[in-house]
Parts: sequence; structure tokens; C-alpha cells
Amino acid sequence: SAPRNEAWVWNVFDLYFLFVYFCPALYLCRDFRYKRFAERLAQLEEAEGAFDYFTLSYRSFGIQRRSDNGLVLREWAPGAEAVFLTGDFNSWEKQSHPFTQKEYGKWELYLSPKVDKSPAIKHLTKLKLVVLTKTGEYLFRISPWAKYVTKTLDAITYDWTHWDPPQPYQFQHPRPPRPSSLRIYEAHVGISSPEEKIASYRNFTRDVLPRIKDLGYNCVQLMAIMEHAYYASFGYQVTNFFAASSRFGTPDDLKHLVDTAHSMGITVLLDMVHSHASSNTEDGLNYFDGTDSCFFHGGSRGNHSLWGSRLFNYSSWEVVRFLLSNLRWWMEEYHFDGFRFDAVTSMLYHHHGIGTSFSGNYSEYFGIHVDEDALVYLMLANHILHKLYPQCITVAEDVSGMPGLCRSIEEGGLGFDYRLTMAVPDKWIQVLKEVRDEDWDLKNIVQTLTNRRRGEASITYAESHDQALVGDKSLAFWLMDKEMYTNMSALTAMTPVIDRGIQLHKLIRLLTHSLGGEGYLNFMGNEFGHPEWLDFPRKGNNESYHYARRQFNLVDIEHLRYRQLYAFDRDMNLTEDKYGWLAAGQAAVTTLNQADKVIVFERSNLLFIFNFHPCNSYIDYRVAVEHAGKYKIKLNSDELQYGGHGRLVQDTEFFTEPMPFNGRAQSFLVIWRLLKNIALK
Repeated sequence: SAPRNEAWVWNVFDLYFLFVYFCPALYLCRDFRYKRFAERLAQLEEAEGAFDYFTLSYRSFGIQRRSDNGLVLREWAPGAEAVFLTGDFNSWEKQSHPFTQKEYGKWELYLSPKVDKSPAIKHLTKLKLVVLTKTGEYLFRISPWAKYVTKTLDAITYDWTHWDPPQPYQFQHPRPPRPSSLRIYEAHVGISSPEEKIASYRNFTRDVLPRIKDLGYNCVQLMAIMEHAYYASFGYQVTNFFAASSRFGTPDDLKHLVDTAHSMGITVLLDMVHSHASSNTEDGLNYFDGTDSCFFHGGSRGNHSLWGSRLFNYSSWEVVRFLLSNLRWWMEEYHFDGFRFDAVTSMLYHHHGIGTSFSGNYSEYFGIHVDEDALVYLMLANHILHKLYPQCITVAEDVSGMPGLCRSIEEGGLGFDYRLTMAVPDKWIQVLKEVRDEDWDLKNIVQTLTNRRRGEASITYAESHDQALVGDKSLAFWLMDKEMYTNMSALTAMTPVIDRGIQLHKLIRLLTHSLGGEGYLNFMGNEFGHPEWLDFPRKGNNESYHYARRQFNLVDIEHLRYRQLYAFDRDMNLTEDKYGWLAAGQAAVTTLNQADKVIVFERSNLLFIFNFHPCNSYIDYRVAVEHAGKYKIKLNSDELQYGGHGRLVQDTEFFTEPMPFNGRAQSFLVIWRLLKNIALK
């Protein structure tokens, strides 16, 4: 018989939960952390006039064009003996244009307009800074504030390309309202085409944004936008923090992408990497002024032992200026709506999470092992972003479970809006790798999905880009493996492996979506069970782009079952959009029957019923509900269009009885001969 493993969602009245947030250790530490934050903010405002001016330093550093077309250049290089500007404009004369040294390690240069009143440096001119070190060495560097860097095919390093177009891009559409239920489509522009190439911003705008809209996601999280010299780093080894990656197109192309997303009502988040930086020197920040302690901690403290990257000195005034201004730049110049902060765990602790297993004991979160300077920086970042942009969304990637991460700064929290539930995808991978699905411990799975801090919103996901990388497997590949290459045609009968895999793929995603958090995330292509892992061009694969792409073309072939998984993901999101379970309180689980493999819970007007049993149906299965009424199917994973078996009568109505059951005043019987895992109203 076909596997009995579909999912039900039922609709009733709104349910409200009172969350009581109490963390003794956090409150003991609250005053200290808030005091550190308040002192830093006061110092900043006293010295700079206001944090608004301080965080707009990208308007005074780098190259600035005045109204008369005169150019002012300002850099911070405290370890330099002298600084010069060279490039196409002066035939690459190394010392013909010296900067003047100012206070606090700053350097300035003024270039008057040409005779024809045009700027001395025109748009797309190639430039370099020349830094003379204290030891007499000349270093060629890119400005940390460079807005655009490019690389020719045969070049090893990137060039600083002056970006100052005669007709700057004009945004046409306002930011959409902040979603109450956040459904995130995690995406990488470069791999967004089925073709074996680096896709462009324009390709993504034309081909992928309409799919995101159709799928019911209201937010796209863009990875690898900040320039990174090494493509295979997935954007996490940033070299140029103010430059949008030129391998995908021009800055205007990215602005057009964001603008178009806004026209569709799609919020756009940027994957923000302020946790570390590339160790590159010629086209990165490393040894910018000839010392190892310009932007970073000096010595071993400034090096990440596992990533080979440099670690910012968050106690430095100018580093904080640089990083906070970087946030403002992406909000103001590109109109992003917020950020997903990468590797927050590495920032929060001096040990960077290396060799540390977090058990949840509060001693792990408070003490000398916490980098209070980094913590205060994150508080400053969230304070400024939410004060200036009340609709801004910030998401923290933290594996440690730091208490108060998503509580307000006034409470001693760090001020993030959401945290990622990183234990959830790990649990699904562990279950799929180690346990036969008929032996799954549903109590343990439910515990993992519901084990989150009350009063702190979470973004949950069954898999992200991490699970798609080479060496790992996506959920679809764990479930169906090599049969995905041969048995995904709907023109032939499903094999047992494909049948079970398709049904579980839907159940895993819906259970995670509905039970696991206050927001949901999916990595591009995983919604339809992308058949292959992700591997960027490198020496080990002969620089191949075969796996550095997403095969959206599989969804467009009507007889392939990828289309069925796509349809279920779309309707799952559209059902959530209608009933808003992500914006509701945490679910109340009323049935968790390990023997029957049945999970039943209520959340936001809905009753969810899951049967994970590989072969059993149940006749007259009683389920508990809080409110009396009539229930109807709203989402049914067994529908034929989703790769199900069509065994359910879609318009069946169910009426409650005043029979207490599993702690609820009402209950009713589900006739499993007709119904399996469905969604009811």
C-alpha cells in the first residue's frame, strides 16, 4: 500500500498564548551590558554630534565629489608613513598625488576640477592607494570605502574602479511594509540559473523574483553580495565591504533587483558579514596600512584559527565607524530592508565557539569569555538601525543560544528581531542519516522544534545553504538519493523510495514551518527537491560550474515530480499567508503518539494533524480541539497535484463533540479511510 505519511492542517478560532520571559542571569547582567552600550552611544554622540552623522561616514570617507566637481579623498591609515593616490588619471605615477596627514591617523587629498569643470577622476577610472609603511615599503591598496571593484579574467586580484555614474539610479518603488509572518527565500545570485555560468543580477531579477513571488515567499535573503575575491567562499570571505559584487553586474543592476522586488511586495535582506574579513591584502583590508592591527586585533587574537580570516577590533572607534557606516550604506544606497548577521557566535565569544559545546548553562553566556566589545557593537547596530528604520529586520545566526539576543536593548538584550533555529536542520540531517524513518523518535523531533526561548522570535528551517554544500546532502537527496536521477517522472509509477521520499519531504517542511518558529526560511531550489549538491568552481573539480547552479528548468517540465513538490511548497506558504500561524504564539501539542506516529497540535485558528507511519491508516482516530465547530480541509498533502495518492475526500466536513480529550473540551473523529494528513477549517 502507499505510505501513510501526509500532513493535515485544521482551522478553528484564534489561540493566544501568554509568554512569560524570565532569565535571572540575564537580569543580573542587564544593567552592566546596557551601561556599556549607553556609555558607548553617549561617547559617539558627544564626539561626532549624533550617531546619524557618525554612521554616514561613507559620505566623507573614500572619494567624495563636491557640487563644483572637486574631489575630496579621506582615508584612515594610522600605521602609514605616507599615502598617495595613483591610477589611470595620472598614468600610474606612484607619488605625484600625496595625501596630507590629519589627526587620529586620517589622511586627506583634494583634487580640483579639470579646466572643463569635469571631475579630475572620471567614472570607471582604475585607481590604487599607495601606502608607504614605517619600514619604507610601498604597498598598493584598494580604499576600504571603495564602492566598486572589478577583475579581468586573467587577473589575480581585484581593481578599484571609481563608481560615479553621470545619471545615478533612481528608485521607483517604496519599501514594502514589514511582514508580520516572515517567509524567507535564501538565495545566491551567481547560482540562480540552470546554465553552467555565473548568473547576473538582471538574470535573477527577470527569472527568479517571479518564482519567489509565485511560491508565496515575502522576503528574499541575498547571499554573497558584498564583494569577495574567492567565489567559492559563498560570500563569507569579504574583501570589499562597500562594493556590490561585480561578478554579477553593476551596482545599478543590484539596485534594479531590489527595486523590482519591492514592486512585488518582497522584502530584501542582505547577508551581512561583520564577524570577520578576508585575509587578502592587495584587494582586502588585511595589512591595509602595513600593520596587522589597523582594522583588526593584532597578533593571534586577530586571526580566526579555523577560517583563516581576520577578526575585527570592535573596541576601535574607527572600526565601529566603518562597520556602522557600512550598515547605513546598504540601507541608504541600495534600499535593503534589513540584515541577516552571519556568525554572531564567533563575534560574541573570545573562543569564537571553537571546540565549545553549548549546553544552555548560563555560565556559558556571561563571563570573561564573552567579547563585551563585540556585544556592545551589535547592540549599537540594532539600536541605530531600528531608530532610523523602524521597519528594519535583523536576524542573528547564533548557535550558542545567547539569552536576550532578541530582546530589547533596554532590557539588556541585543535588539535582534529574530534568531535562526540552527538546531532544527541539524536534527533533520541527524535523523535522516542515522535512523530509519519508521523508527523516528517523534517526541525528540517535536522537542527540538519547540525548544526555543520564550519571548524571542525565531526563524526556523529544515535546510539552508549549509545542507546543500558539497560533502553534505539536501533533504531530498537523503530521502531519495540516486533514484532522483531516474525515477522522478510522473509518467511512470512511483517506486517505494520515491513515494516515501516525496511524502516525507512535504511532511518535514510543513512540520518545521508550522511548529518550529515565528518565521520560516528555505534555500533556493530546495523547495522542489533540487537533485544535486552545491559546489563552486575550484581546482578540485576542474573549475566546473556544473554544480554551481540551480536547475529551475526541472520545475518547468510538467511530467517531473519536482513540479509537485514545488506546488506543495507554494500552497504551504499561501496557506500560512491566509491564516498567519508564524505570527501566532507557539503551538499547543495535544497528541504525540510514538506508536501511532501521529502528531496533533493547534496554532493560529488551525489544527495540524500529521501521520508519519510508513504503512498504517487509522479508523475513527480521535483528535482534541479547544473550540466547538465545523472543520474543513484547507491543505492536504495527499492531493495528486502534490505527488500524493488522492485518497482523501477534499470537501468532507467534520463536527466536534463535547467530549473532553487530551486536555481539550472538544474532540472529533477523523475517518482515516478517507482522510490522512490534511489541513482543516
